[in-house]
Amino acid sequence: MKQEYSLLREIKRLKSIRGSGTQLVSVYIPAGYQLSEEISRLRNEYSTSSNIKSKQTRTNVLGAIDKILQYLKLYRETPKNGLVVFAGNIADDQSKSDIQLFSMEPPEPLKVNIYRCDSTFVLDPIEAMVESKDTYVMVVLDGREATIATLRGTHVQVVKKVHSNAHAKMKKGGQSANRFKRAIEESIEAYYGNVSDTINDIFLQGGFKEKGLIVGGPGPAKENFVRAKGLNYQVKVLGVYDTGYTDETGLNELLEKAADLLKEQEAAQERQILEKFMREVASGGLAIYGYDKTKAALEKKQAGTLILNNELELYKVTYRCSSCGQTIERMEVGEARQAKHEDGGTLTVVDAKDAIEELIELADQNGAETVFVSSESSLGKEFIMGFKGVGALLRYK
Repeated sequence: MKQEYSLLREIKRLKSIRGSGTQLVSVYIPAGYQLSEEISRLRNEYSTSSNIKSKQTRTNVLGAIDKILQYLKLYRETPKNGLVVFAGNIADDQSKSDIQLFSMEPPEPLKVNIYRCDSTFVLDPIEAMVESKDTYVMVVLDGREATIATLRGTHVQVVKKVHSNAHAKMKKGGQSANRFKRAIEESIEAYYGNVSDTINDIFLQGGFKEKGLIVGGPGPAKENFVRAKGLNYQVKVLGVYDTGYTDETGLNELLEKAADLLKEQEAAQERQILEKFMREVASGGLAIYGYDKTKAALEKKQAGTLILNNELELYKVTYRCSSCGQTIERMEVGEARQAKHEDGGTLTVVDAKDAIEELIELADQNGAETVFVSSESSLGKEFIMGFKGVGALLRYK
């Protein structure tokens, strides 16, 4: 979870950067892609960018590409999941040059190959990978074929395709009508059974942590499949939708049609965790809040679930007073800045540590789950306003 949190923070920082004109360079290198080919392409882009008319833009773009080329020399091959690199002039005063490079390895295999110059960094592909850690299973099917996939955020990963001959043209031969009908029914049952077995295996391998199954497809096969009851009793069917296709196009259709359902699921999960937290706090039960108490509970392995507001920025800041030389430590919400000491001296930031990252690291080390909640609901607003956006559900008191 610490890695995911760090990635989210980096994305948030990159989103705040704005360039003057098309001076910010984004490069996405897919998993398995030859670095030599990417380097060759960047050299071509460097040559092309030499013709940019604006001197300022030309200087900044060439500087960014050169920085990326130098950085790629550190790699012998593309990392397992691919590589994302950003570079550009991030100076507040665009008449000055402060070309910085940022890089990240995506949490999932990267499939897109992108080079783009723009006034902002291209972040959509990496955001899609980290926007949700909840996983769902999807299937689109008709009487002839089924495509089964997992869904995490907006990332759809096809797991398996299952085919059926039940509805293919068949000759009765010497069979009676009843026996022929029964043979077809058995073939359909076997097909539904194969689809169910694949889905059950996905849930079993994931420890049934997937949030549920979403079913789609043209015609009545999808409803017949659900009624066949071949699914494990722990597999919850969340919704059944009409789609025109049973391949990857059908999966994308299903994702669009189930968008409202997925939002409701996330909202329901958030509501459930916050309602439990509020009940425990009100009764003096298994819940605590506030940075210090939460940290202490995590260190004692007392906390089972760490709950954090997803927008909260909390830092443990060390200041030094220019007047008395005293070192002072404070918790600050938001970015640390210079402040005034009570003796009139200026407090200069000596060190600033991300307190939220510290809590997540403790949770990871001590086997506690980390849950992020938004401020969009009334409960979410109450959690940030009344409990400062930090709390935990306890295993014991």
